[in-house]
Amino acid sequence: MAETKRIIISLPNSLLEEVDGIVSIEKKNRSEFIREAMKLYLRERKKIQIKERMKSGYREMSQINMALAELGLAEDIRELGIYEATLTGCEKL
Repeated sequence: MAETKRIIISLPNSLLEEVDGIVSIEKKNRSEFIREAMKLYLRERKKIQIKERMKSGYREMSQINMALAELGLAEDIRELGIYEATLTGCEKL
């Protein structure tokens, strides 16, 4: 196991009683419970950060996709004008 360090924390009595109830049911000690709770918190926090970065990336990509779609539409309209001019025999660009 990695090097461990002893810390002191303060908890409200109600929270400690709840923790002690879970600890006795799961046959663990407080240290194990606190370690697992901290690991779970850190994992969930990382998930939230990743989701936020993904949301930001999707927003950025949507702006890029919109710009590309508008560019493509403008090109399609230009090419349609050329095609119609060719069909009617007009010199339109």
